[in-house]
Amino acid sequence: MIFLRSLASAFLMYSRIPMPGVEWKEENRRYSLCFFPLIGAVIGALLLLWQRVCHAAGIGSAVNAAVCVLIPVIVTGGIHIDGFCDTTDAISSYSDRQKRLEIMKDPHIGSFAVIGLCGMFILQFGLFCEIKNCFAAAVGYVLSRSLSGLAAVTFRSAKSGGALQNFVKPAHKAVTVSVLAVIVLLCAAAVIFLSGAPNIGVIVCAAAALSFVFYRFFSYRNFGGITGDTEGWFLQITETAILAAVYIAERLEVLTALLW
Repeated sequence: MIFLRSLASAFLMYSRIPMPGVEWKEENRRYSLCFFPLIGAVIGALLLLWQRVCHAAGIGSAVNAAVCVLIPVIVTGGIHIDGFCDTTDAISSYSDRQKRLEIMKDPHIGSFAVIGLCGMFILQFGLFCEIKNCFAAAVGYVLSRSLSGLAAVTFRSAKSGGALQNFVKPAHKAVTVSVLAVIVLLCAAAVIFLSGAPNIGVIVCAAAALSFVFYRFFSYRNFGGITGDTEGWFLQITETAILAAVYIAERLEVLTALLW
């Protein structure tokens, strides 16, 4: 039962998918981060289902892409976008580390967050209009959450409290790291061997790995560690990077075919 309560806690916190209510106590969140990637699996499944609908109904690329961008927002309720906006505002302030952490606690959104969010959505929309291999993109939502969970339990925290620590402190770290590491490997195998284009899979994995390494450097340098907000920022950056990787890989395949 503890696993089911951990599953429900993860979905109640990080999605808007209805779940049975569970008591908010540490025991019920011990394995929650292990189930975090399942939310990405729901997003990926909905993305692939939407592609089938578009193909069957002859829906154009613009409407197709717009819904693809909105699916993660609808499933998660925008919780990770909130972190992206707070982190963007903090970084754009060019203040000292303590001031940046204070800015991230401010519930108001700044102009730089709006600019960053609009830019990210426009970029994602353009990439979805162009890419063909949506399977790799769908797996990316699982991969990004697996890496986010690994970062949560292995990277240094910038604060002793906060929403992130509600899941990190009670987590069974050895089990969490092991489960998430296995999911990362399964995601890598899926995009390389099941996407129908091994080269695309390799580039997607490289993009995700580079995002993970950059996230550690970025968060340590600017905040002294990670927070719940930087985790949201990381998810958005990684998912966008994976879409860009799919696009670049597909263009390279076309270029290679033309040259040879």
